[in-house]
Amino acid sequence: MTSDVRRNAFLLAGGLVCNSGMFQLAAALSSLTLVAVTGITGILGLGPAIFLASSALAVGPAGRISDRYGRMFVIRAAFVGGAVGCGVVALGCATTSGVIVSVGLALIGGSGGIIQLSRAAAAEMFPPDRRARGMSFVLFGAVSGAIWGPVVFGPLFSHRAISAHGLTGPWLLGIPFMLAGLAISMLVKPDPKEISARYGTPEEAAVAPAPVRTILRRPGVPSAVLAVIASFAVMASVMNLAGYVAVGRGHHEGDVFTMISIHILGMYGLVLIVGDVLDRFGRRRGLYTGLALMTVSNASLTWLGGVGGMSLALFGLGLGWNLSYVAATTELVSVTSPQERGRIVGFADLCASFTAAGLALLGGVVYTAAGVTALALAAAALAAVPALWIGSSRFRYTAAPADT
Repeated sequence: MTSDVRRNAFLLAGGLVCNSGMFQLAAALSSLTLVAVTGITGILGLGPAIFLASSALAVGPAGRISDRYGRMFVIRAAFVGGAVGCGVVALGCATTSGVIVSVGLALIGGSGGIIQLSRAAAAEMFPPDRRARGMSFVLFGAVSGAIWGPVVFGPLFSHRAISAHGLTGPWLLGIPFMLAGLAISMLVKPDPKEISARYGTPEEAAVAPAPVRTILRRPGVPSAVLAVIASFAVMASVMNLAGYVAVGRGHHEGDVFTMISIHILGMYGLVLIVGDVLDRFGRRRGLYTGLALMTVSNASLTWLGGVGGMSLALFGLGLGWNLSYVAATTELVSVTSPQERGRIVGFADLCASFTAAGLALLGGVVYTAAGVTALALAAAALAAVPALWIGSSRFRYTAAPADT
């Protein structure tokens, strides 16, 4: 690993450390904020849905822009958008305006989706046989999100009831996290896209990038895209509704941050080990094993109702996502050239975020009408079906021209 790759990987990890602060806020508070502002409990899934749908709308164009102008151009812009979004949500809470809160959540969601492109930027800086390890190194930075909740955000809710005005301060705390991420991202040089070009030849770099519909026909791509969509959509929708479910079970609002912190620990705490495991034993196993673990974890929410039990279930949900999502993204990077990676990863993330937004809305309705058991079993089924399809389907790996 060259010095510039090592330096960039460290800096990209630092950016995800900062993004974890905003991630904690959105995961714990997006379902609560709109309900607190509007007083309408039936829209508990609307906050997460806005967050996720805006992520979908932003990440597709951002991926294409990054193919043309570089990865860091869009990532830096996203940190700026995230800082503005946190301020807008805080303003909406202070003025008790659901419209302003919605605009802020949309800005935050779009920014968060784009910043997550850092994982693909990290993977492409490494040689083809070490890309899962490279991505896992950068994603490990996000494990810091596990400490922001109990250390920074949790104490804000100690012995305090949730109210619109009371949420203003926590959302404002997201701004310095985003500005710090912007400062770190400015130091990433050269752009990861430039580094990835080292693994190809000038002739290969001159080849026009294939359209998404062509890339989708390459061996291994359909399974990888399906795994991205299923793992992220199920994980994100359940995670964003977990806070409201926990409060509905009688737990204190401060406990929500503990649960989300343990969930983030599952998402990123073992990612360095996961990267090595995937490089050694193959990405296909990671795709369906991760989804299977998510199935079991979601189902367990039907009987694990305490803080410890819900935390354990959310930990398993995060670890399952880790396995499936890292395997899928590494596969997409491996079967595309540097000129194509932004568009296919952006397309997969777009589909995943839109699906997650729909599931969050639907999950809110299911929970309101039928309770936790129905929500948990439905989420388990949505992870189990793609796991069975991927596990039973034929999967072949074909390297992209720039990796051969």
